[in-house]
Order: sequence, then structure tokens, then C-alpha cells
Amino acid sequence: MSLYLIAEIGINHNGSLDIAKQLIDAAAGAGFDAVKFQKRTIEKVYTKELLDSPRESPWGTTQRDQKMGLEFGREQYQEIDRYCKGKDIAWSASAWDVDAQHFVRDFNVSFNKVASAMLGHKPLLREIASEGKKAFISTGMASLDEIDEVVNLFQQANCPIELMHTNSTYPMREEDANLRCIPMLKARYGCDVGYSGHESSLIKVCVTAVALGATSLERHITLDRAMYGSDQAASIETHALHNFVESVRMVPKLLGTGEKAIADVELAVRKKLRVEVAE
Repeated sequence: MSLYLIAEIGINHNGSLDIAKQLIDAAAGAGFDAVKFQKRTIEKVYTKELLDSPRESPWGTTQRDQKMGLEFGREQYQEIDRYCKGKDIAWSASAWDVDAQHFVRDFNVSFNKVASAMLGHKPLLREIASEGKKAFISTGMASLDEIDEVVNLFQQANCPIELMHTNSTYPMREEDANLRCIPMLKARYGCDVGYSGHESSLIKVCVTAVALGATSLERHITLDRAMYGSDQAASIETHALHNFVESVRMVPKLLGTGEKAIADVELAVRKKLRVEVAE
């Protein structure tokens, strides 16, 4: 099975459709399979008290101003859908509430994504599972018992899943990656397991994840890690995406088959250098 690469745009577009298109261009050009956004129904995900509380941002002085400024609506997603089709790259969005999932469903995206923060949102999980569409499920901040519940819910709905090992810190320290969870989760649940990373480094954690059997990778991407936003520092800048894709896609080739045999390219060297001394 080939490695499936998801470029997480999330809210790194900072409310700009132009920035979103630049990120889509970079992901498609580098060879990612998909880009992913986040979708929230702001008034349902957050309380009025929180939304009315102060927060300075480029969009105003309240939490509501900041969150609404980062949220794309239907018109913007219609353009994203059209643009991604033109670039021949899939897209999806992780929903944070049931209404947001209905919104995403209207676009007939090729897969669903469950964010780690949503593993305890049973109505949303049931709604996603009811679609029967492949769901990538991040497992950050969750115990095995909690993952058991989520996997069982999707299995009962006959909805195909791929778990994604995740450490939900932004950015994640490399020593906290705990990548041996990838083969553990694969053995425990009998499904494909990917890796959703939030480290600030470019390649080494993801290369190790693929070497340990990850079947998908998700990484945040950005135009510039110094831009406004909580996810920017844990993202890969667009100028580095080609190197990232080339490196992680090379890992299965480097691992080979595990069968020991004399390679064809070795034969001429063997003929020249091999020493045979009879007993």
C-alpha cells in the first residue's frame, strides 16, 4: 500500500482564500495526496461567555472576532472544492460539531477526519461513522480504553477507519513522539495506522514513523512559521515540502523486502572482488 500524505492547512490560511490557494498549490506541487481544513459552527462549539471575552487579534478584540475571522463559509469552500479539483488533489475538513459535519458532507469529500479533541464527542462520531466513508482518526490525548470505544463505534457502523498516532502538543518535542505506538495500535486494532505530527522539525520523526509501518502522514503546512496562529510553529513551510515528500516516500524503497539475496548490481563486483579459498 502506498503512503497517503495529507497536508493539514487547518486554519493556517488566517481567513484568506488567497493564502489557502497558495498552500493548496504547494501541497499539490510537492506530491501530497490531500489537503485538510477545519470546520466549526462557532456559536455551537463555544459558549457565548467565551466568545464575548476579550482577545486581541487581526480581526478584532473578542474571541468571537478571532474565531469568526478564521472560519471559512460556504462560498469559500465552494471555491476550495473547485480549486482542488483543478489541481487534482483531494480535500477534506475535520468537523468540530454535527452541523459542521453536515456542511462538509455536502461537498462529498473523499474521506473524513476525526480530530483528537473530538474523540469524546459521541454524537459527532456517530454522525461521521454513519456515512460509511473512510475516516482517519487521530488518537492524541486518548487512553487505550477511549480508543477502544471509538474503534468499536466505527466497527459497529461498518465504517472503514485508519487510526493516526498523535501527540497533541504544539509544537511537539521530538522525544515525546513515542512512535512505537504505531505497530502497537496496528496489532491491537488490526487496521492501518498513520501518524499525525506536530513537531517543528522537518523529516526525522516522520521518516521513523514510516519505517515503523505508518501508512499515512499528516503534517501542518504554512507559508511562514512566523505568521499569526497557534499552529504555525508546528508546521512545515512550503519551500520545504518537496524535500519532505521525497524523503518520506523513499522510506519503503530503502526498507526493501527483507529477503537476503545477491543483487544483480552486485554480480560484477562479486566477480571482481570475491575471494574463494577451498579448504
